[in-house]
Amino acid sequence: MLVAELERALLRGEDVAGSELVLQELRRTIRSAAHPVPRIGDAARKFFMPLEPLLVDAPADHKRVGRLARVSLEPIWEWIGRDLMPAEAKALSEDVTRALLGDDGVKVDLLVRALHDRAIRRINEAIAAAGADEKARRRLSVQVGTPRAIEDLTALVRILSLRDALGELGRRLPDHIRAFDRDQVEQVKMLLDTIAMPKLQPQLQHNAAAQKPDFFLYGLVMVMNRLAAPWQLIRVATRAAETDETARIAETPYAVAVTIVLSEMECMVGELRSELKAGRPIASMLKTIHDAARGLRTEMDLSVDSPWARRLAAIRGAIANLLTGEIEATAGRVRRLLRPRPAKEIAPGSMLDSIDVQEVEARVELVGACRNYAGELAVSEVTMRTFSEISQYLETGTRILLDALRHAEDAERPFRQSQVDAAIRFCRTVFGNDYAGLLAKAADVAVHNAAVERRPARA
Repeated sequence: MLVAELERALLRGEDVAGSELVLQELRRTIRSAAHPVPRIGDAARKFFMPLEPLLVDAPADHKRVGRLARVSLEPIWEWIGRDLMPAEAKALSEDVTRALLGDDGVKVDLLVRALHDRAIRRINEAIAAAGADEKARRRLSVQVGTPRAIEDLTALVRILSLRDALGELGRRLPDHIRAFDRDQVEQVKMLLDTIAMPKLQPQLQHNAAAQKPDFFLYGLVMVMNRLAAPWQLIRVATRAAETDETARIAETPYAVAVTIVLSEMECMVGELRSELKAGRPIASMLKTIHDAARGLRTEMDLSVDSPWARRLAAIRGAIANLLTGEIEATAGRVRRLLRPRPAKEIAPGSMLDSIDVQEVEARVELVGACRNYAGELAVSEVTMRTFSEISQYLETGTRILLDALRHAEDAERPFRQSQVDAAIRFCRTVFGNDYAGLLAKAADVAVHNAAVERRPARA
């Protein structure tokens, strides 16, 4: 209730001190408490509401099939209000604000639908006017202000043209599909087939044939959003074709499901590259990619040459190229950190850099994760070789480190201890908690024995 009242005050132009900060904190609290609250929004939010299930938080130059980048909405809205139909957009904003203040949701919907219809017509005219003229298309792209302006506008028009059918699909789909088994696949396919019939959009029946492929594209993306395992979307395509043969699947309107899944995998390769560069954990991402690759190869016959088979091979090759260098360098970095050093090379009171230890630990975890998924990621040989090198080095090297800790002088002991602590962390990843626990106890014993041995000498 407080959120609603504060938003109404903002719509009325009342500049209440601190209201934006209060709203921000209230919304964060509501999200963390998982209590959905309908927000009073401006005309832009209402205008773009049909796109919400298909938006993605990605850079504006993304290339995900059936998706539109959320960051592209603001420049598109500015273009609509500045260049495409400024009078209509201004009038709608004012009318929607008044209707929202009066809690007249029905009037808001009617106003927004009217603007949708005008926008669809005017955007189509703008794209047609640009035509194949490269100069005109560049000029339109500059006006819109997004890296993929023509593609973004085309997607916007198609989604708005299908707003009723996609809205119906969103209402009738389960919120979450945990197991996309045969019965669930059949139910989803029947739902898509039913809504794809033009009777749900009589005002657009003249364009129904052209709209069907678009409906299956965006409808299947919405289905994928509800799946616990998104790659399982391909099961709709194999069910429609009643075979795993790619040639037969490609003939059905549901073939786009395979294209969607492959597009998502290609985007994950880019995300994987970014996460590796940032040094963040990627085990869950590797599992998702592995499951998708295995699912595609298991549920479809990709043994014969086809565009889908070549595309999957390219994805696996790109992942292997990304991971191979990271995996191969890991054993060397472990050795450099844990290398036994003579006392003269150790500065008094120094320790291993905690950031270096964290980075190497993340790399060791990466090698461990790749062991589980090496087959589908095409990194089996390099992973097994590197894991073997690390295991052997830890098995033999930790004894040397413990012995060095036991005989360390006061000035070098912090460094020796930091090496043993790092070895314990790496062993936890490679050999498990039990082994790491035994090593930690051995380190405690080494420190204790060293203290006992020093007392008589000091006496």
